[in-house]
Amino acid sequence: MDLIPSFSVDHTAIVPGIFVSRVDTVGGDMVTTYDVRLTRPNKEPAVDVAAMHSLEHLVATYLRNDPDWKDEVIYWGPMGCLTGFYLILKGNRQPQDICDLLLRAFRSVEGAQSVPGATPKNCGRYLMHDLGMAKWYAARFADYLVANADKPETFAYPQTERLVTKDGQHFYDS
Repeated sequence: MDLIPSFSVDHTAIVPGIFVSRVDTVGGDMVTTYDVRLTRPNKEPAVDVAAMHSLEHLVATYLRNDPDWKDEVIYWGPMGCLTGFYLILKGNRQPQDICDLLLRAFRSVEGAQSVPGATPKNCGRYLMHDLGMAKWYAARFADYLVANADKPETFAYPQTERLVTKDGQHFYDS
């Protein structure tokens, strides 16, 4: 099997930021998957699960209600490794072009009084939320984006170099 592109990213060198994961054509329309990394993989603790869940609800609600972007949003959800989120948007923009949107979304968490959809009828794990920690992670990430918006590593994934044998076989670490 081919190694999927996200596994060719050097996870030992990733910093928080916004990165293009993949660009696809679906039904004739271009869509882009962005990796929105809140923490450094394997160097910082994973985002607390309850906080991650709350951020999923809060940021998804913001994105799907933003008047300029709501029709562009296809998906917002957590990464399994709990280092960030996937955002899928219609079109193909550079990460810098959506930085302001994400900055506003994460800043909006500060003023939240409750987590939208955190009821038994609306959420499959409605008791697993932590608004206080979600606010902390959101502020931390927003501050990071502001402080590092001029650094290329905030918007470009480090790629791993893979050994290719003489007969064209790719060597992948396991």
